[in-house]
Amino acid sequence: MSDSELRADVHSIEPIPDADRDSTGPQQMWIWAGANIAPVNWALGALGIILKLGLWETIAVIVIGNLVGCAIFAAFTVMGHKTGVNQMVLSRSAFGVRGAYLPSILMFLMTLCWIGVNTYFPVKIAVAILGQFGVPDTWLIEIVIITLVMVLQVGIGVYGFYAIRTFEKYTVPVTIAIMVLMSFLAWTRPGVVNWSLASTLPPGAHLAMITLLMTAIGVGWGISWVTWASDYSRFVPRSVPSSSVFWYSYVGMFVPTVWLAILGATIASTTLDTDPAKMVSAVFGGPVSILVLLMVLHGPIATNILNVYSAALAALSAGLNLSRVALASIVGAAGYAVTLYFIFAPSFAKAFDNWMISLLLWMSPWAGVVLADFFLKRKGQIDIAELYRSPETSAYGDINWSGIIAFLAGLIAGWSVEDGLVGALQGPVSTGLLAGADLSWLFGIVVSGAVYLGLGSRVTSASVVASKAG
Repeated sequence: MSDSELRADVHSIEPIPDADRDSTGPQQMWIWAGANIAPVNWALGALGIILKLGLWETIAVIVIGNLVGCAIFAAFTVMGHKTGVNQMVLSRSAFGVRGAYLPSILMFLMTLCWIGVNTYFPVKIAVAILGQFGVPDTWLIEIVIITLVMVLQVGIGVYGFYAIRTFEKYTVPVTIAIMVLMSFLAWTRPGVVNWSLASTLPPGAHLAMITLLMTAIGVGWGISWVTWASDYSRFVPRSVPSSSVFWYSYVGMFVPTVWLAILGATIASTTLDTDPAKMVSAVFGGPVSILVLLMVLHGPIATNILNVYSAALAALSAGLNLSRVALASIVGAAGYAVTLYFIFAPSFAKAFDNWMISLLLWMSPWAGVVLADFFLKRKGQIDIAELYRSPETSAYGDINWSGIIAFLAGLIAGWSVEDGLVGALQGPVSTGLLAGADLSWLFGIVVSGAVYLGLGSRVTSASVVASKAG
């Protein structure tokens, strides 16, 4: 292990200098694979079973949805590679310098919740491990575990990109080997999987649930990563083809997500539970169970170190004048509180589904605007220096109202065809004309992108118009 691998990351939100862009395509693949070789992906697959879909149609939703969702995600990694700029600063070209503060703040808040979601799993798994040794499951034990896991996550996230890259490089291959063992045992032991499990839902509710799961665990999973995709690809040298960055990132996201979601769905076909500890206990026993439980602790930590790092970048992109270390510490504290919510929620499955649906409500229209701006309007040509100029002098303006209006239009369109599990997330078109079908991700992206392009020339704030006129 070389010293260069463990050097501290001193970069903030400024463009990464060419001399420091030394990441490779395979390293990008390991980063995204490490973040997705995690028990949360078991829950993704199990969610379809818990919400009464059949096993094979759940698998179809997982595969087809992620073919699309991971492609959307990988397109965002190309943006960071071409510019060397993190994702939230890049969105200034579509929203204006201060207009981009809105998605930056939303992304910061969203990431706090992700940290809580992901920490939920190692806590439950660690409790199961301790239970093998006779340690009772008490609230004090859970608090201690949450504290230890959070300190580790925040520590690596604070150290930055190079520590993240090194952590994934040395831990992912071992974890993959354990997951291969898990899959082999789960799929070859008799009675573990109910391959004939079918849905018992009536036709209308059946179609509605398929679209809901397509949004939450199919296409939606890839989209849920787009707000920080460029934060890591910005370290890849310009000499590496963008197509290489796209495909390495795509594979790193698609393979572990689909693989583990299918594993979760197959095990849940008999356990009918999203609890990863119960899933493991149902398939493995004795020393193998303890080994597997210990190894899968890696996944949530590998995910949350990205969350801690990118949350700090999002806050800096929103103009907060704090150090990345201070922001990462704040992120850890807030993530701690969110973890407690998920630990004590009556139903994790329903809380998780509503969480996924609600975050995609704003991420999809944001993605539509940024995709339309970068690839269609600007053809990938960004004036990087202008992204960092003051709101009064930047060529991208203070607030680009065409981006804001398009975002709001996509938000409304997506909500109208959304069908979450709570009233606020149930749009009138979905509950009426679509009989409960959920197409929020599609309408959010398409409507926002179309409105943004349709508005044509950017509408900037009065201060920018006045300064240019002077």
